[in-house]
Amino acid sequence: MSDHLYLDSLIVNTPNAIIAVDSHFHVFDINPVAATVLGQPREQAIGQPCTQLLNCRNLNGTMLCGTSSCPLTRVIQQKQAIAHEEIIIGGDPDHSREFIVSVTPVDQQYGGAGVVFIANDMSTVKVANRVRANFVSMVSHELRTPLNSVHGFIDLLLQGHMGELTAEQHKYLGYAQEGVQQLVSIVEDILFMTRSDSGQFEMKRQKVNFHVLAKQVTNSLHPQALKAAVVLKKDIPSPTPILYADPQRMKQVMNNLVTNAIKFTPPGGTVTIRARPHNEQFVIISVSDTGYGIPVEDWPHVFERFYQSNHALQSKMGGYGLGLPIARLIIEQHGGEIGFDSVLDKGTTFYFTAPLFAGQS
Repeated sequence: MSDHLYLDSLIVNTPNAIIAVDSHFHVFDINPVAATVLGQPREQAIGQPCTQLLNCRNLNGTMLCGTSSCPLTRVIQQKQAIAHEEIIIGGDPDHSREFIVSVTPVDQQYGGAGVVFIANDMSTVKVANRVRANFVSMVSHELRTPLNSVHGFIDLLLQGHMGELTAEQHKYLGYAQEGVQQLVSIVEDILFMTRSDSGQFEMKRQKVNFHVLAKQVTNSLHPQALKAAVVLKKDIPSPTPILYADPQRMKQVMNNLVTNAIKFTPPGGTVTIRARPHNEQFVIISVSDTGYGIPVEDWPHVFERFYQSNHALQSKMGGYGLGLPIARLIIEQHGGEIGFDSVLDKGTTFYFTAPLFAGQS
């Protein structure tokens, strides 16, 4: 087979849509899959403006044509390929779909620059992900009721409503209660993520006194800190920052960050909640510990769902990798940003910006 015949065969038989566009924004070639996707035969598509045939939009439906975000413009100006970007392609509503595209610069046969779009239709993947998310949500929802029931009955036993318990019975029922509570938390987190993925994220913003919220968090986590021999501190200026936020969601963020900090701080250490001015719209809030720190190789993965470090300490401490992704999701939904600084064997600080109340209604 000649050097080019196998490439011709690949282009014709690949399941991906391949669309070549010149620097003047005209289509100069497409493969059979692209012709099917765009709803136009190759002969009719060639020579058409890509603004008319492709009509690229981002996933919010915002037009990319004629803007600095146009994939073709970015590739030609930067002389660098774009890999795996999600966009909507199609000038005809009946042939508009979501694709993951790679855009590669090429030299045309008769001179001049151009690009090649390699587009992978995401419709089937989206349906499969939706089915999977619905299944996970259904299972999680069904688990929540019996788990809460078990938790309630254990609580009744511990309170002595079913008769006096021995010290040993009380101890082991306490272990059972902790396990059930952990399962309830996991189920709630999975439900939260699947609902947010399907666009069911709800936020009820209102005035929130951050000092009060921080006190509620430290009070609820005091037993855990006491058990770990870790001191919880607050460093919040006066007058206290007044946030414009969903109090339950913001409390969830703080709970996740402080729980992690306690977990990865050795006995005798401290965990400190701080608040400092950032700008007119935002305050910067941080949770600092004097713990083990995060290994450098884990830094890029800290906010990934279900990420588990290979570090021996992670195995020892456990966890299922949803606390930080949930925190990031909530903060970003508030218009803020989240990040961290960490030094091995000295500690870690997670920080985020939260919106200040300015008379919003």
